[in-house]
Amino acid sequence: MAEIETFYEVMRRQGITRRSFMKYCSLTAAALGLGPAFVPKIAHAMETKPRTPVIWVHGLECTCCSESFIRSAHPLAKDVVLSMISLDYDDTLMAAAGHAAEAALEDTIEKYKGNYILAVEGNPPLNEDGMFCIIGGKPFVEQLRHAAEHAKAIISWGACASYGCVQAAAPNPTRATPVHKVITDKPIIKVPGCPPIAEVMTGVITYMLTFDRMPDLDRQGRPKMFYSQRIHDKCYRRPHFDAGQFVENWDDEYARKGYCLYKMGCKGPTTYNACSTVRWNEGVSFPIQSGHGCIGCSEDGFWDQGSFYDRLTTIKQFGIEATADQIGFTAAGAVGAGIVAHVAASALKRAQKKSQDAAKKEEV
Repeated sequence: MAEIETFYEVMRRQGITRRSFMKYCSLTAAALGLGPAFVPKIAHAMETKPRTPVIWVHGLECTCCSESFIRSAHPLAKDVVLSMISLDYDDTLMAAAGHAAEAALEDTIEKYKGNYILAVEGNPPLNEDGMFCIIGGKPFVEQLRHAAEHAKAIISWGACASYGCVQAAAPNPTRATPVHKVITDKPIIKVPGCPPIAEVMTGVITYMLTFDRMPDLDRQGRPKMFYSQRIHDKCYRRPHFDAGQFVENWDDEYARKGYCLYKMGCKGPTTYNACSTVRWNEGVSFPIQSGHGCIGCSEDGFWDQGSFYDRLTTIKQFGIEATADQIGFTAAGAVGAGIVAHVAASALKRAQKKSQDAAKKEEV
């Protein structure tokens, strides 16, 4: 494998001090949800391991994953691209074009066989021999198979590469197909979302660089550190859901009060992602905070699950066998019943105490 500078060497060459480097490692650990004990490990990895060569290819997609990636703040996308990894081919971001760009792709594959990561944004269409997506005069599916042959691992960026997304929505005339159904002999990390959160994308790359292994994945192949909890679990509107307080119509009084958007179609209770914790635009907000329900874009087949504004009518709340409609009507009754039960129990205790006191007096 050709020699590549380490991340630390690149930073020092750019004038970054050792102190600033350690601060960076601390922020990186925090962004990955790791404790202070991991800071020295991250620093050691960045000091000793060569930057990882990355080939980034594009199939059927809208480039929203790249747009999200370049807006990462922790770490900055420029630090990832220019220092942490060696982004040797990306036909969207690279300056080269045409034959020069394709030559860079072949050169990277030849130099770093078995040592580069293949990042895939979008998916290959298989109908008509792949003619619905042509890259460099050839079907994208051919470029994908060629680049994947000697890759160490594959990252499927976004819902398009992970599940198919809108391109694969019924009736799917182009036969747009997720990456894992075309490449079956390589480890694949799915980072779904439309697009994924910027810090989730850079966090996955940082983890792989630091520990030289894939992160722990869930049963769908997503990194557990970002996809282990439902958006609903950490949503700031969750107390309103539990209290049976829901927005009934857009811009009604309850919407202005910030009530739960479940009845308006929010898919937060069934969607696994870090939106409600990491959030977007440097942690400023996420769709639910902006007044729109989650559309479930990090789940398989979300585009074919009906309207984004159709709610999931079977979701139960904290063990109560009732739907959202019933909860609102019965909450007040349940509270009243609880008060009555408490009063009755208190009265019973007082009566028992009086009887015991009377019995003692008779004995005396």
